[in-house]
Amino acid sequence: MTTTFPDISISTERLVLRALEPADAPALADMMNDELVGAWTAVPQPFTEAAAHHWIGEYAPTERAAGRGIDLAITEFLTQRLVGVIQLGSADWRVRSAEMSYIIAPWARGEGYASEAALATAHWLFRDQRFERLELRTAADNTASQQVAQKIGCISEGVLRGACIARTRTEDGGWADLRTDFIIWSLLPEDLEGVADQMADAGGYGAYTDWN
Repeated sequence: MTTTFPDISISTERLVLRALEPADAPALADMMNDELVGAWTAVPQPFTEAAAHHWIGEYAPTERAAGRGIDLAITEFLTQRLVGVIQLGSADWRVRSAEMSYIIAPWARGEGYASEAALATAHWLFRDQRFERLELRTAADNTASQQVAQKIGCISEGVLRGACIARTRTEDGGWADLRTDFIIWSLLPEDLEGVADQMADAGGYGAYTDWN
Protein backbone atom coordinates (compact mmCIF):
# COMPACT_ATOMS: atom_id res chain seq x y z
CA MET A 1 0.00 0.00 0.00
CA THR A 2 1.31 3.45 -0.94
CA THR A 3 1.98 5.54 2.14
CA THR A 4 3.70 8.58 0.64
CA PHE A 5 2.18 11.51 -1.20
CA PRO A 6 3.60 12.05 -4.70
CA ASP A 7 5.47 15.17 -5.78
CA ILE A 8 2.58 16.78 -7.63
CA SER A 9 1.26 20.00 -9.13
CA ILE A 10 -2.44 20.89 -9.14
CA SER A 11 -3.79 23.53 -11.51
CA THR A 12 -7.07 25.43 -11.23
CA GLU A 13 -8.45 28.27 -13.32
CA ARG A 14 -6.40 30.85 -11.41
CA LEU A 15 -3.86 28.93 -9.31
CA VAL A 16 -1.03 26.42 -9.43
CA LEU A 17 -0.36 24.37 -6.31
CA ARG A 18 3.17 22.98 -6.33
CA ALA A 19 6.06 22.04 -4.07
CA LEU A 20 7.73 24.91 -2.24
CA GLU A 21 10.95 26.06 -3.91
CA PRO A 22 14.02 27.92 -2.56
CA ALA A 23 13.04 31.01 -4.55
CA ASP A 24 9.83 31.18 -2.46
CA ALA A 25 11.75 31.87 0.77
CA PRO A 26 11.58 35.71 0.84
CA ALA A 27 7.85 35.83 0.08
CA LEU A 28 7.19 32.93 2.46
CA ALA A 29 8.96 34.78 5.27
CA ASP A 30 7.01 37.98 4.55
CA MET A 31 3.75 36.04 4.58
CA MET A 32 4.49 34.29 7.87
CA ASN A 33 5.29 37.58 9.60
CA ASP A 34 1.78 38.88 8.96
CA GLU A 35 -0.27 39.81 12.06
CA LEU A 36 -3.10 37.35 11.33
CA VAL A 37 -0.67 34.49 10.73
CA GLY A 38 0.99 35.31 14.03
CA ALA A 39 -2.36 35.37 15.82
CA TRP A 40 -3.89 32.16 14.47
CA THR A 41 -0.96 29.81 13.88
CA ALA A 42 1.96 28.40 15.85
CA VAL A 43 4.47 29.78 13.34
CA PRO A 44 7.46 31.27 15.24
CA GLN A 45 7.46 35.08 15.37
CA PRO A 46 9.40 36.75 13.91
CA PHE A 47 9.77 34.29 11.03
CA THR A 48 13.13 34.57 9.26
CA GLU A 49 14.23 33.69 5.74
CA ALA A 50 16.47 31.05 7.31
CA ALA A 51 13.35 29.48 8.83
CA ALA A 52 11.67 29.65 5.43
CA HIS A 53 14.62 27.85 3.81
CA HIS A 54 14.50 25.18 6.53
CA TRP A 55 10.78 24.66 5.88
CA ILE A 56 11.33 24.42 2.11
CA GLY A 57 14.51 22.36 2.08
CA GLU A 58 14.13 20.12 5.11
CA TYR A 59 10.77 20.11 6.89
CA ALA A 60 8.42 19.80 3.91
CA PRO A 61 10.45 17.10 2.06
CA THR A 62 10.82 15.09 5.28
CA GLU A 63 7.08 15.20 6.01
CA ARG A 64 6.26 14.03 2.50
CA ALA A 65 8.90 11.27 2.46
CA ALA A 66 7.68 9.99 5.84
CA GLY A 67 4.09 9.88 4.61
CA ARG A 68 2.87 12.30 7.25
CA GLY A 69 1.66 14.97 4.82
CA ILE A 70 2.44 17.35 2.00
CA ASP A 71 3.01 21.12 1.85
CA LEU A 72 2.11 22.99 -1.33
CA ALA A 73 2.81 26.55 -2.40
CA ILE A 74 -0.27 28.37 -3.70
CA THR A 75 0.78 30.51 -6.66
CA GLU A 76 -1.10 32.64 -9.17
CA PHE A 77 -1.30 31.02 -12.59
CA LEU A 78 -0.67 34.26 -14.52
CA THR A 79 1.95 35.95 -12.34
CA GLN A 80 3.51 32.89 -10.61
CA ARG A 81 3.42 34.99 -7.43
CA LEU A 82 3.32 33.10 -4.12
CA VAL A 83 -0.05 33.82 -2.52
CA GLY A 84 -0.29 31.15 0.16
CA VAL A 85 0.49 27.70 1.49
CA ILE A 86 -1.79 24.70 1.89
CA GLN A 87 -0.88 21.69 4.01
CA LEU A 88 -2.11 18.16 4.47
CA GLY A 89 -0.88 16.64 7.71
CA SER A 90 -1.53 13.88 10.25
CA ALA A 91 -2.13 11.46 7.37
CA ASP A 92 -3.60 8.12 8.46
CA TRP A 93 -3.11 5.72 5.56
CA ARG A 94 -5.25 2.97 7.09
CA VAL A 95 -8.23 5.21 7.84
CA ARG A 96 -7.43 7.24 4.68
CA SER A 97 -7.82 10.55 6.47
CA ALA A 98 -5.76 13.72 6.73
CA GLU A 99 -5.95 17.18 8.27
CA MET A 100 -5.90 20.31 6.11
CA SER A 101 -4.67 23.81 6.94
CA TYR A 102 -4.12 26.89 4.78
CA ILE A 103 -2.55 30.33 4.97
CA ILE A 104 -3.14 33.13 2.48
CA ALA A 105 -0.71 36.03 2.15
CA PRO A 106 -2.00 39.48 3.15
CA TRP A 107 -1.39 40.73 -0.40
CA ALA A 108 -3.78 38.12 -1.83
CA ARG A 109 -6.71 38.01 0.59
CA GLY A 110 -10.27 38.64 -0.53
CA GLU A 111 -9.82 36.82 -3.86
CA GLY A 112 -11.24 33.44 -2.82
CA TYR A 113 -7.85 31.77 -3.19
CA ALA A 114 -8.08 29.78 0.05
CA SER A 115 -11.35 28.09 -0.88
CA GLU A 116 -10.22 27.48 -4.48
CA ALA A 117 -6.96 25.88 -3.33
CA ALA A 118 -8.64 23.89 -0.56
CA LEU A 119 -11.31 22.54 -2.89
CA ALA A 120 -8.76 21.53 -5.54
CA THR A 121 -6.63 19.80 -2.90
CA ALA A 122 -9.65 17.95 -1.51
CA HIS A 123 -10.66 16.73 -4.96
CA TRP A 124 -7.12 15.51 -5.61
CA LEU A 125 -6.92 13.79 -2.22
CA PHE A 126 -10.22 11.96 -2.67
CA ARG A 127 -9.93 11.16 -6.37
CA ASP A 128 -6.26 10.41 -6.91
CA GLN A 129 -5.17 9.29 -3.44
CA ARG A 130 -8.42 7.49 -2.56
CA PHE A 131 -8.70 9.17 0.83
CA GLU A 132 -12.10 9.08 2.53
CA ARG A 133 -11.99 11.87 5.11
CA LEU A 134 -10.51 15.33 5.46
CA GLU A 135 -10.47 17.27 8.73
CA LEU A 136 -10.01 20.97 9.47
CA ARG A 137 -9.56 22.69 12.81
CA THR A 138 -10.36 26.37 13.09
CA ALA A 139 -9.94 28.59 16.14
CA ALA A 140 -13.28 29.68 17.56
CA ASP A 141 -12.80 33.34 16.57
CA ASN A 142 -11.09 32.73 13.22
CA THR A 143 -14.16 33.48 11.12
CA ALA A 144 -12.21 33.76 7.84
CA SER A 145 -10.95 30.20 8.12
CA GLN A 146 -14.42 28.98 9.10
CA GLN A 147 -15.91 30.60 6.00
CA VAL A 148 -13.46 28.69 3.82
CA ALA A 149 -14.49 25.43 5.47
CA GLN A 150 -18.15 26.20 4.84
CA LYS A 151 -17.56 27.21 1.22
CA ILE A 152 -15.94 23.92 0.31
CA GLY A 153 -18.75 21.88 1.88
CA CYS A 154 -17.31 20.95 5.27
CA ILE A 155 -19.62 19.87 8.08
CA SER A 156 -19.05 21.17 11.60
CA GLU A 157 -18.74 18.20 13.94
CA GLY A 158 -18.28 19.93 17.28
CA VAL A 159 -15.97 21.87 19.54
CA LEU A 160 -12.77 20.89 21.31
CA ARG A 161 -12.93 23.12 24.37
CA GLY A 162 -9.74 24.91 25.30
CA ALA A 163 -7.73 22.91 22.80
CA CYS A 164 -6.31 25.81 20.77
CA ILE A 165 -3.55 28.25 21.65
CA ALA A 166 -3.93 31.46 19.67
CA ARG A 167 -1.83 34.59 20.24
CA THR A 168 -2.55 38.24 20.97
CA ARG A 169 -0.37 41.32 20.92
CA THR A 170 0.92 42.66 24.23
CA GLU A 171 1.43 46.33 25.12
CA ASP A 172 5.17 46.06 24.48
CA GLY A 173 4.59 44.70 20.95
CA GLY A 174 5.29 41.07 21.77
CA TRP A 175 2.98 38.08 21.69
CA ALA A 176 1.05 36.38 24.48
CA ASP A 177 -0.68 33.00 24.31
CA LEU A 178 -4.46 32.99 24.42
CA ARG A 179 -6.33 29.74 25.04
CA THR A 180 -9.50 29.23 23.01
CA ASP A 181 -11.60 26.47 21.43
CA PHE A 182 -11.13 24.51 18.23
CA ILE A 183 -14.09 23.96 15.89
CA ILE A 184 -13.76 20.60 14.15
CA TRP A 185 -14.87 20.29 10.51
CA SER A 186 -14.96 17.27 8.26
CA LEU A 187 -15.24 16.71 4.54
CA LEU A 188 -16.14 13.41 2.87
CA PRO A 189 -16.09 12.70 -0.87
CA GLU A 190 -19.88 12.92 -1.16
CA ASP A 191 -19.86 16.39 0.43
CA LEU A 192 -18.14 17.81 -2.66
CA GLU A 193 -21.01 17.21 -5.07
CA GLY A 194 -21.88 20.51 -6.74
CA VAL A 195 -19.63 22.60 -4.50
CA ALA A 196 -17.12 23.53 -7.23
CA ASP A 197 -19.85 24.67 -9.62
CA GLN A 198 -21.44 26.79 -6.89
CA MET A 199 -18.11 28.43 -6.14
CA ALA A 200 -17.46 29.04 -9.82
CA ASP A 201 -20.86 30.71 -10.22
CA ALA A 202 -20.19 32.92 -7.20
CA GLY A 203 -16.59 33.76 -8.02
CA GLY A 204 -16.58 34.03 -11.79
CA TYR A 205 -13.83 31.48 -12.42
CA GLY A 206 -13.89 28.09 -14.09
CA ALA A 207 -15.62 25.05 -12.65
CA TYR A 208 -13.69 22.07 -11.29
CA THR A 209 -14.11 20.19 -14.56
CA ASP A 210 -11.78 22.78 -16.13
CA TRP A 211 -9.03 22.07 -13.57
CA ASN A 212 -6.48 19.29 -13.51
